[in-house]
Amino acid sequence: MSNDVVGSVMVVGGGIAGIQASLDLAQSGYKVYMVEKTASIGGVMAMLDKTFPTNDCSMCIMSPKLVEVGRHPNIELITLAEIQGIEGAKGDFTVNIRQAPRYVDTEKCIACGQCAAKCPKKVTDEYNQGLIKRKAIYVPYPQAVPLKFAIDPEQCLKLTKDKCGNCEKVCPAGAILYDDKEKILDIHVGSVILAPGFSAFDPKGIDAYAMHQSKNVMTSLEFERILSASGPTGGHLVRPSDSKEPLKIAWLQCVGSRDINRCGNSYCSSVCCMYAIKQAIIAKEHAPYELDCSIFYMDMRTHGKGFEDCYNEAREKHGVAFKRARVHTIDPNPETGDLDLRYVDEDGNVLNEDYDLVVLSVGLEISDPLRELAGKMGVELTPGGFGQVDSFSPVASNVDGIYLCGAFAGPKDIPQSVVEAGSAALMAGSGLTASRDTLTVKTEMPPEVNIKGEPPRVGVFVCQCGINIGGVVDVPAVRDYAANLPYVEFSDDNLYSCSQDTQDAMTKLIKEKGLNRIVVAACSPKTHEPLFQETLSAAGLNKYLFEFVNIRNQDSWVHKDDPQKATEKAKDLLRMAVAKVALLSPLEESQLNINQHAMVIGGGISGIAAAQALSAQGYETSIVERDSSLGGQARSLFKTAKHEDIQEKLGQMIQEVEDDLNITVHLNAELADVTGFVGAFQSTIKNDQGEYVVDHGVTIIATGAYELEPTEYLYGQDPRILTGQELDRKMMENDAVVKNAETAVFIQCVGSREPNRPYCSRLCCTHSVLSALHLKEMNPDMQVYVLYRDIRTYGERENLYKEAREKGVIFIRYNVDDKPKVSADDSGLTIEVRDPIAGLPLAIKADLLTLASAVVPYNDERLAQQFKLPLNDQGFFVEAHVKLAPSSFATDGVFLCGLAHYPKPIDEAVAQAQAAASAAVTLLSRKSINTSANVAKVDPRFCSSCMVCVSTCPYSAPSMVKEGPNAGKAEINPVLCKGCGQCVASCRSGALHLQGFDTDQIMAQIREMCAV
Repeated sequence: MSNDVVGSVMVVGGGIAGIQASLDLAQSGYKVYMVEKTASIGGVMAMLDKTFPTNDCSMCIMSPKLVEVGRHPNIELITLAEIQGIEGAKGDFTVNIRQAPRYVDTEKCIACGQCAAKCPKKVTDEYNQGLIKRKAIYVPYPQAVPLKFAIDPEQCLKLTKDKCGNCEKVCPAGAILYDDKEKILDIHVGSVILAPGFSAFDPKGIDAYAMHQSKNVMTSLEFERILSASGPTGGHLVRPSDSKEPLKIAWLQCVGSRDINRCGNSYCSSVCCMYAIKQAIIAKEHAPYELDCSIFYMDMRTHGKGFEDCYNEAREKHGVAFKRARVHTIDPNPETGDLDLRYVDEDGNVLNEDYDLVVLSVGLEISDPLRELAGKMGVELTPGGFGQVDSFSPVASNVDGIYLCGAFAGPKDIPQSVVEAGSAALMAGSGLTASRDTLTVKTEMPPEVNIKGEPPRVGVFVCQCGINIGGVVDVPAVRDYAANLPYVEFSDDNLYSCSQDTQDAMTKLIKEKGLNRIVVAACSPKTHEPLFQETLSAAGLNKYLFEFVNIRNQDSWVHKDDPQKATEKAKDLLRMAVAKVALLSPLEESQLNINQHAMVIGGGISGIAAAQALSAQGYETSIVERDSSLGGQARSLFKTAKHEDIQEKLGQMIQEVEDDLNITVHLNAELADVTGFVGAFQSTIKNDQGEYVVDHGVTIIATGAYELEPTEYLYGQDPRILTGQELDRKMMENDAVVKNAETAVFIQCVGSREPNRPYCSRLCCTHSVLSALHLKEMNPDMQVYVLYRDIRTYGERENLYKEAREKGVIFIRYNVDDKPKVSADDSGLTIEVRDPIAGLPLAIKADLLTLASAVVPYNDERLAQQFKLPLNDQGFFVEAHVKLAPSSFATDGVFLCGLAHYPKPIDEAVAQAQAAASAAVTLLSRKSINTSANVAKVDPRFCSSCMVCVSTCPYSAPSMVKEGPNAGKAEINPVLCKGCGQCVASCRSGALHLQGFDTDQIMAQIREMCAV
């Protein structure tokens, strides 16, 4: 690759994967062109109500990313656009794009909505899944980015019949362009990321579901819009035919998935089981009455992190009924609108049951236009229509320089889409490092206004958040109440304060009205505070002159049954915030230089992949591995789900690391001590050669996990009873015990999905099915049985399950309360299990028994303490955000990947390793960062040198000054300080103050809280 590569990347698709990839690339120094076929970005996630298991409003957590993309100077949005072709090679592609006319000048449009108000033509609203109408001139949804109107050319009366023209007449900005023309663009980029998403399966053509007969049979996306605060019913739970509140709702799983008879989609769509559980729980929360919810399923595939807990919670806490059955037909009652479901239960009984509403859990598929897009780009697809990748390069297409992520590369949920987006961003930039920052521009913030000596002029913005807040709290009353508080110069309410138009309006109002302090009453500062602080900076105001009031999580959500008291509480919280913000002063952030060296802790496949990714970006990297060789658990694995030879691939990776001058490997090593902080870590490594210190700016945790040693099923008492990894090793050795076996049995969920280890180990089902196929290849006459609770071969791994059944592998389901029983004698092993179909006990004589044992984390509390990282109850590391930051920690400069995060197969481990490296590169490439100013500060005049602060701080931020006039007094390292306030609370002499949370500010809030 020459140095003449183009320092830009094209991202095709504006869903969550495309958004995350674009942000990672832009923050790493590359110009990004985001091409989206619709009028705005957001994708399917913009249509969802909430995400589980976090219970976050989907748009609430997504809006900051949408606004960030819309604001970013190095991301150019090209909407209403399609790829026509591509020429060139990696480093210098030319992509031909056709951009349809918008008929609205985006530079002039102010999104006031007067055009839509006067438009007489109503058309189907695709965003609301056709449940309501929109106008022919429209924005897709309230928080859309770009928040600019567009005209539907097939529906507009002016464009189709040369009539009307109302929108041009009423537009105050003169933004209507009826003569707008199609544009053909040729854009030069160094690499391309395909993240065009998926299409939801359309079940209308399947007579058994009776969608053509009843509006009360809905798709899951339609039901999401019913549940959503911004949906057609404002989140009120009603059925479409007659607006009746449903008393019984059924969810039918595997509609458009795992079905070769009705649709030809043999794969599992991976997400449907979990979103059905989510919808059932939320529906029960929305209903002010006892709601009966039933989920009809074949296998519950809750294989993600925290998903099994949600499944258990739905059953045990919320009373959701789970019925293992495939519904045969739905028969609507034309008089009542009710729906009669005919199905066969587990015991073979044919049953009929009436429901008010039926939700079809539709699967994911790749549409014909997306297949055509792949053809234009030369990208190979799987038989299911998804992008073809291999396990060790999980985002690389067959075309060098073109990368895939999100659901286009296979059915997957939000966290995995975000992981792959980071991976694709990393790989897309890996060959362009010579041109990093050659096409980018830096945001120039206006000079900060000096407010010294000015009286407080407070601006208050109260968010309705659809009905999340506005459905409970009387927002106009809170707004009016705030207007009369001391120092408040301006008070307003907004439908969505986090939307791009509101952010722009806030910037304008701060300047126009001379506001010098801002209060926002909305949702969670955890996800939204940086967004509003950036808005303050854009208006020339110090970003710490801001107070965030959480009237959603702390008010409307917890007091949803008492709107009057919720409104009063919102007023109290707002009054307290205004009292505090009036006392705030501008704060100054510290600048921190980033050491350009990286450290990866763990030398398994994910650790190796992370180190290689960092090295490819030009950064020196150290790997610290506890064992005497690299490879981790992969050293004991045979083949991947795509039949790749793991030992061959692993050997290549290890050899590449050994040959890489940018990578230093420390074997038989452990971290003896860690000091420092983001950008300036100092780690003491101890091995058989002694101790030595490595300075590094970022850290990636890839410490892995291990296979549980079972304590049941006679494991350890008979050599014919093996774990999954032990079987792999014997197959690699072509062991006679395996080759000569006539009957082999697998038992699933050994140590997983049980009270002391409630999670699903994710990879065991696929591994056992794959091993069963290997046994059949070795000896086609071998009898192979798999005893399971739920087969969880998610995604296109389902094809392995199908192949195993076709080749004679027998699957027998067992109940956790009636586990198989194992006995042994000289003639062989006997496994007793109840056959659920025959309803009779079954005894299997076997030569070989394999236990699909749980994946167990190392629960490394010492390492967690060294880097101040959280562990969950099972011992896995806890990421910053389960949906939007699965490869990052709340601790700055530390990232996460592989089995240390959660059990996962090799392709997902490699993708997360590359995503962690991508997140690390966004720091390393900046060379320096600013740290938070909400930190503790010492007034040395009052310090008594007691050192209590030093002993109590969990982050080692305080220390004692050694020289100078303040020698012997405490001082705070602002980079290490996390603003927790523990030192301030423990200081006996009052010398410590937490900036932004000082005593007078807190006391002002307390006084207002107590005011009557």
